[in-house]
Amino acid sequence: MSGTFGFPSDLILPIVALLLSIDAVAIVTLIFFERRDPESVLAWLFAILTLPVVGFVLYLIFGFKYFKTRAFGLKSTGDQAILTRVRSGLEPGIGAGTPHDLEQEAVVPELARLLIADSAAFLTAGNEVSVFTNGNDKFAALFEAIDGAKSHIHLEYYLLRDDALGNRLLRALEAKAREGVQVRLLYDDLGNQISRLKYRTLEGLGGKVSGFYRALVPSFGFRINYRNHRKIAVIDGTIGFIGGFNVGDEYLGLGPLGAWRDTAVRVRGAAVRALQLRFVLDWNFATHEGLPLGGAYFCPAPESAGSALIQVVSGGPDTTWNPPREQYVKMVGSATRTCYLQTPYFVPDVSVMTALRIAALSGVDVRIMIPSHADQPFVHWASLSNAGELLDAGVRVFGYDDGFLHAKTITIDDRVTSVGSANWDLRSFKWNFETNAVIYDRAFGREYRRIFEEDMRRSTEITSASYAARSRSTRVKESVCRLFSGAL
Repeated sequence: MSGTFGFPSDLILPIVALLLSIDAVAIVTLIFFERRDPESVLAWLFAILTLPVVGFVLYLIFGFKYFKTRAFGLKSTGDQAILTRVRSGLEPGIGAGTPHDLEQEAVVPELARLLIADSAAFLTAGNEVSVFTNGNDKFAALFEAIDGAKSHIHLEYYLLRDDALGNRLLRALEAKAREGVQVRLLYDDLGNQISRLKYRTLEGLGGKVSGFYRALVPSFGFRINYRNHRKIAVIDGTIGFIGGFNVGDEYLGLGPLGAWRDTAVRVRGAAVRALQLRFVLDWNFATHEGLPLGGAYFCPAPESAGSALIQVVSGGPDTTWNPPREQYVKMVGSATRTCYLQTPYFVPDVSVMTALRIAALSGVDVRIMIPSHADQPFVHWASLSNAGELLDAGVRVFGYDDGFLHAKTITIDDRVTSVGSANWDLRSFKWNFETNAVIYDRAFGREYRRIFEEDMRRSTEITSASYAARSRSTRVKESVCRLFSGAL
């Protein structure tokens, strides 16, 4: 006799028992064996209980930490041993010229002190910083630097598209490899869309290419978390790039989202050593090549090129704490006049929301800019919900209208500015490998505030009145997406 959904009636109870057992295993693992924030636990419990089996499978793909413990335990131990030596000035060629007394020269010394203690982000002086807010300018500068390379080219990107820009980069790297320049390209194994076959020419010329944390199945699998979201380039140890731009035509404004608004910086000076260190640590983890931390990659010390102090802050599943999140919280808490931030995804945890609310209630001019047009609707609705919650505290929120906003920045009081890869969301705080450049320079701070204010002219402000007038369907979408945002 057939029962529910066509199953024999005598099998229904065993199937239900199996489903409940699967859910029970997931719940016990989640609560007793993994250390999570309460909001994340509640979101996953809700998903597992309301969607038996489906919720469990989603948990295995997006939430299970078993692979993190296995994959990054040794990386964390090794990296921390090296960073401890760097922080103590014991690693030849890296810590030299970066004494701790530079903390007192930083315009927010307590922030500098936190980042040194939290992530061994040593403070560097004498840096020149140039900012890029559109892809054409950024990639023109990058290709110019690559064309002028004499010793080595180190690139680390989350996303590499198999399109005109991606193939142009590949041809440029091949040309330098023919000249005898050492070329290393590190990509995220899920983000990369260029076929391994296309890298063979570069490798045949002596270039080296590697994926970071290989996926079990291309573009899918239990390793969908723990992605290398960093965007770093180091040329000859003297020029560095960091920011939000990946490599693809859409970053030139040629994709389905149209115009693309992002932020990256080019750095000359001692901070390039910090970017080089980040690349070497990640490359050695991915390839086991054992690149040295001294020698040609770090010596001689870069010449003083400007007046900016910079710390390179990195975080990820291999760190005990969450340095990018703590950097953001500390910057918001250090603001006394202005706090302007941009992010494509605004899904922070309670600590960040509280810091922003307290800053606004204390009289700080807090402004948040997010895209008006979504590339990920689920995250977009959660972002709107979170931003809307801050309006009553006096936070001003803007939706950027002139294309897609992908910048990950914060500038406070014209004193300190952060540009990097870390979004203001739980994925960047918990799951991804991220890197930001924290720039202590008043001239750069004033310049970035001007850029933000120019972006405001291309934005629509979301006021308390306009937010209250949103449609019922919008409210429902926000509520549902907000409910599950802790599991993102």
